[in-house]
Amino acid sequence: MAIRITDDCINCGACEPECPNNAIYEGGAQWKFTDGTSLKDMVTGFNSGIQVQADHANEPVDMDVYYIVTDKCTECKGFHDEPQCAAVCPVDCCIPNDEWEETEAELLKKKDLLHILA
Repeated sequence: MAIRITDDCINCGACEPECPNNAIYEGGAQWKFTDGTSLKDMVTGFNSGIQVQADHANEPVDMDVYYIVTDKCTECKGFHDEPQCAAVCPVDCCIPNDEWEETEAELLKKKDLLHILA
């Protein structure tokens, strides 16, 4: 399952640079599939099913605190042994998102699709 950031977030930003998929954004910031990935052209969201140009600026998921884009979160599978956002969060607000259950195989496939080598 993807990770989510709760409203307990203190906006310290420690999590953002740790994400290998650039799936973490500051509250109020628009996000793109192209940020930190190899995606281009039309993209269908892995979890949301949205279809957009990869460089389309999508609306923020949260306006007040840092947030994680579920379509880009792989729980750091294929990069690290544990989600790095949760490992560095000083207030333990990076927790599993029960709304998006994915197997390890699904997360690894998403990771591979996000980082296609040209």
